[in-house]
Amino acid sequence: MLIQSILYIINIMNKIEIKNLIKKQKINHSLDQEFYINDDIFDLDIQNIFNKQWVFVGHVSRIPKIGDYFLFDIGKESIIIIRDKDNNIYGHYNVCRHRGSRICLEQQGNKKILVCPYHAWSYNLDGSIKSARMMNDDFNKEEWKLNSCNLEIFEGLIFINLSNKPNSFEEFISPTKKFIEFHGLSEAKIAHRQIYPTEGNWKLTLDNFHECYHCQPSHPEYCTVHDPEYVIAYGAGNNTGPSSEKFTKILNEWNKKVNDMGHLTGEYSETEFNDYSRSAERTPLKEGKFNETKTGKPIAKLMGKFKEYDRGYTSVGTSPFNSLLMCNDFATLFTFIPKSTLHTEVELMWLVHKDAEEGKDYNLKDITWMWDVTTVADKRIIENNQKGVLSKKYKPGPLSQMEKGLEKFKIWYLKQLELVIN
Repeated sequence: MLIQSILYIINIMNKIEIKNLIKKQKINHSLDQEFYINDDIFDLDIQNIFNKQWVFVGHVSRIPKIGDYFLFDIGKESIIIIRDKDNNIYGHYNVCRHRGSRICLEQQGNKKILVCPYHAWSYNLDGSIKSARMMNDDFNKEEWKLNSCNLEIFEGLIFINLSNKPNSFEEFISPTKKFIEFHGLSEAKIAHRQIYPTEGNWKLTLDNFHECYHCQPSHPEYCTVHDPEYVIAYGAGNNTGPSSEKFTKILNEWNKKVNDMGHLTGEYSETEFNDYSRSAERTPLKEGKFNETKTGKPIAKLMGKFKEYDRGYTSVGTSPFNSLLMCNDFATLFTFIPKSTLHTEVELMWLVHKDAEEGKDYNLKDITWMWDVTTVADKRIIENNQKGVLSKKYKPGPLSQMEKGLEKFKIWYLKQLELVIN
């Protein structure tokens, strides 16, 4: 009881400290050091921010056969994403109900049944227990199925939510629904998937993604594809930079042409504080560019509802941890995965039409070029940023007018954290 009381007091003290820390954050400045290096804050982030979100973790084409699975690891949790004999897809916690051992030890594979390597308890693919060796006669198998998380599939995208009481998936997906549907991702397949381990806190990683202030000095490849005025005004999404009359004119003219084609236009951003951090917009690429490749020329089969190339670029943020960046003929999907306080994995997945053949309909190097080289550069930038933030001389610096997206995310994040500790 004494130990529990002491731990309770420590916990209360931590909450008070964090509450005071939130209050002292300056408007239009980066966060205090503690938010990027403190383990207690990281644990709060995972439990009360990440776990509340519907997070895209993969595409159904990754597990096409019965028994195919992959692991999605976040913080201390590991989730088995698996296809069962009825072609249903489940997300099971990778925790044996006997004594807690991990069940699947490989990151991906195929299983006829799930067998714990410790004492050989076995489970059917739907999570129901198949056998438990030498247990007492009163053992009830129905009580000991695997714990499963909330899982939804939309347009071939697999979303999970680790909350015990998740928000409605339909409510969550509704504002971005039409933007994703237009690209026909349910009729897509994974062309390539790559993980970029990044030695930086997840918020520093996302800070970098929420601003394009660094794009012109750091990402020449990105700037060859996107109009300079777009980079300033929309580079990290709508309302993330200063307004640009020049780009507004370009956008309005493009919208008219695209509407005449019968294609989708428009944008969405959150106007009121809520549990979500969603955004979407369709904008034109640089004049003469049809996609995010070196040449900008069409290279793959058109996807979704596109009747012809419209030079459009669709950017969708479904949560702080996901971004979907879609051209007419391929899509690049981001998942930011907090692994520990100072380590984040950035997972990129490139999708093409399911009937497209590599070497015939598309060249993989062309598709992956821009976001691969940009993410490698961002990895270096974030890691250098984290090293500097660890210094005793670090203090929050003022944000530029091109870092509006970073400030918006910061305000949302602090409000979410404040709700938890109040």
